[in-house]
Amino acid sequence: MGLISGLLTLPLAPVRGAAWVAQQVAEEADRELFDEDRIRRELAELDLQADEEGLSDEERAHLEDDLLARLDVARRRRAEMAEEEF
Repeated sequence: MGLISGLLTLPLAPVRGAAWVAQQVAEEADRELFDEDRIRRELAELDLQADEEGLSDEERAHLEDDLLARLDVARRRRAEMAEEEF
């Protein structure tokens, strides 16, 4: 970036910085949402929660379906990343 263009775009630096931070936060949230180990822990916690809090079968099935769908997406993403490496 040249001196002139750098000076002209300097007022946009806070906007670019905020956009970068937002992108980093979104990527981290996505990593956590589709982390396989975390999803497995949540499935195990669901079993405990169902026993302790008395979740209905319908509520438990709904929560379990959501977790299994996330796990499926996480596994597909991991497979796609492995394919890209080759």
